[in-house]
Amino acid sequence: MEFLQTASSNALVRGFAMIPNVIQQRTGIFGEGSGGTPMGLAAVRRIVSQSVECVSPGARVVAIVPDKTRDDITNILLPMAIDELADRRLASFEVLIAQGTHSAMTPAEKDAKTGSSTWADWARSTPVLDHQWDEAHDLIELGEIGSETVAAITAGAYAQSVKVSVNRRLSPANCDFALIFGSVVPHEVAGFAGGAKYLFPGVSGRELTNVTHWIGALSGIENVIGQVETPVRRLIETAADMIPSRVVCFSSVVSRDEDGAMRTHALFGGDLRESFRAAAEISKEVHIRRAGRKYKRVVALLDTHYDELWTGGKASYKLGGIIEDGGELVIHAPQITEFSRSHGAVIERFGYAPIDIIRELVSTSPELAENLCVAAHLAHVAYGSKPNGDHLFRITLSSAISRERCEAAHLSYADPLKFDLGIYRGDGDTLVVQRAGRDLYIV
Repeated sequence: MEFLQTASSNALVRGFAMIPNVIQQRTGIFGEGSGGTPMGLAAVRRIVSQSVECVSPGARVVAIVPDKTRDDITNILLPMAIDELADRRLASFEVLIAQGTHSAMTPAEKDAKTGSSTWADWARSTPVLDHQWDEAHDLIELGEIGSETVAAITAGAYAQSVKVSVNRRLSPANCDFALIFGSVVPHEVAGFAGGAKYLFPGVSGRELTNVTHWIGALSGIENVIGQVETPVRRLIETAADMIPSRVVCFSSVVSRDEDGAMRTHALFGGDLRESFRAAAEISKEVHIRRAGRKYKRVVALLDTHYDELWTGGKASYKLGGIIEDGGELVIHAPQITEFSRSHGAVIERFGYAPIDIIRELVSTSPELAENLCVAAHLAHVAYGSKPNGDHLFRITLSSAISRERCEAAHLSYADPLKFDLGIYRGDGDTLVVQRAGRDLYIV
């Protein structure tokens, strides 16, 4: 039997054969990785080649790739996969952006994300397609997850059936193989991003998107983020079983050095569940930072690839666990001009608040009940609540969003033009975090 070497025994996860420092081919994945020395391109190419061997000649293939809010190596992996498939005489090949409810990318952003300028000649005419989550003509319905199943998966937190719909390009009439390209990092809704999350909500309809985000909020962000096995993970993997095509999933773990250069720590390709879990074990080493204490104030210098608070809220999600009760989170993000291009009006109408308050608003407002993913965002950014409903900490936003709009959304305001990092440095009760939103900080 062939074995694939890995640089770290931490790549072995529950359910794998526990043979030190190896992952067996029979587990359904190819790959390697560690939290230490980055991988070379030769190893990455070998894993891509092995993982797409199952794609048959004449197949119809849809490549599902992350959008601009994710840090990943799709611009390397996708061209490699295209090269490997060059002699298969595919019946069709399409590239679909797993943008969920995020705004669409520009052509230049799509090119940078997918590396399309380096594609093989046969794929040069392939369009990079947007997923239109709110357009019925772009979706097909796969079925329904019953209320009893949902209740069992969520331990009773949510007990209603949910319709499962997905982009029509994954229909049996259009797709034999779905190739998912994505990275794995701690995530506020599913515990970790990656795997089935690139299907739901990546290329799904609004129903499951709303329900998963709301279940994540009801579960409590501090109980979810950085955990592999979560109610939302179980639900989206149940939905993934309904995808009619064969799914090959590439799960990478990446980071950036001080100069912003990308480093690849791990790559696993093959089975949807197992590639994700193998990568998540490496992500725990790479993306979770442990502080020895909590701080009265955390200053988050938001990573510049978050250009709206809908995604920039990760500063709160990933730093809230190290802020003292009654403390303050300062988010400095001069690039942000909107709360959300898709959901901004609803966010400003209701404002950020702890989950207990948001739950009450959902029960009384049909508009918010119809937009549970927004309701979840409002609670997640607020992070948590005390029994009396107060915020655990105050959030001050230093961005291009005006004072009036910040205060209407229940946030404090700081003028980004007057922001002085020097007043925070040297304060023992303040932690300054560069490129905030990337790594999870815990005590």
